[in-house]
Amino acid sequence: MGKQIALNLNGDIKKTIHVNPVFARHETFHPRYGWIKKGFDAARDDSGIFLREEAPVRLGVGKNMASAIRYWCHAFKVLEKDAPSEFGVQLLGENGWDPFLEDPATLWLLHWNLLKPSCNAAAWYFAFNLFRQNEFTQEELFNGLCDYRDSIAPRIAESSLKKDITCILRMYVEQGSTKTGVSEDSLDCPFTGLGIIYRAGDSRHYIFRVGEKGNLPAEMIVAACLEYASLVGREQRTISVARLIYDIGSPGMVFKLAENAVYNAIEQVTRSCNSIMLSDAAGLIQFSYIEEPSALALDILDKYYQGAVGGTK
Repeated sequence: MGKQIALNLNGDIKKTIHVNPVFARHETFHPRYGWIKKGFDAARDDSGIFLREEAPVRLGVGKNMASAIRYWCHAFKVLEKDAPSEFGVQLLGENGWDPFLEDPATLWLLHWNLLKPSCNAAAWYFAFNLFRQNEFTQEELFNGLCDYRDSIAPRIAESSLKKDITCILRMYVEQGSTKTGVSEDSLDCPFTGLGIIYRAGDSRHYIFRVGEKGNLPAEMIVAACLEYASLVGREQRTISVARLIYDIGSPGMVFKLAENAVYNAIEQVTRSCNSIMLSDAAGLIQFSYIEEPSALALDILDKYYQGAVGGTK
């Protein structure tokens, strides 16, 4: 379930790892404000920083938090083998798209990057791609994750799964106010601002918010669609919109979008990008692109961030 076998154009079988059986590597800490940039900058200056005893001092956090920063930087793919990745430089480098993570849309890009192959957050992959309940309790999500664990890594302890479930809900759900004011978890985790999971009126039930997201730019959706098409399209130049919505690992699943949200996003970006288009073939809506899709995705993101910096977004 966690792996996919694909055929290349020569008919040879190749293995595409969509998710690695990685659980509870976050030391119970969800990603906090400043951590991703802090970890990236530290690794850029010294790729061995996380292996040094003085890492917590240099990062200004505790030992467990330093390990969590390392994990999240790898999970979001801004680091690779403890060094800045190509994506990390593109996003957070000195001349990167959003080096200080000031654009709220960047959180959606990081959310996509967390879940796209090869995903190193198995519980997150399960929750957004394989768990089929839109309304759920923490126990139901845990039970589903246990079944998934049994299929990919049966030796993982249930305590690790519970830590992941708790971390997911703290990461994405507004924690509300306490007697002393706003919860520290809500203040510390930027991803609650995505509004993708919320409480269903009581303390036990949660709901995935499915549909259009007001803070998710069309360019982010289309770039994700192109990246997904590059992954599954076998060098084709078209993919059905239905696949972009309902396939496991698709933008529709990861962003929890309805069909009209994906369709409207593509239609909006076509007005400024002549390399993509929508067509209707026998009642099946197709998304087409005339350039290599992953390169086209980068171009769309680059133009988006240029516009955002210029104040036009």
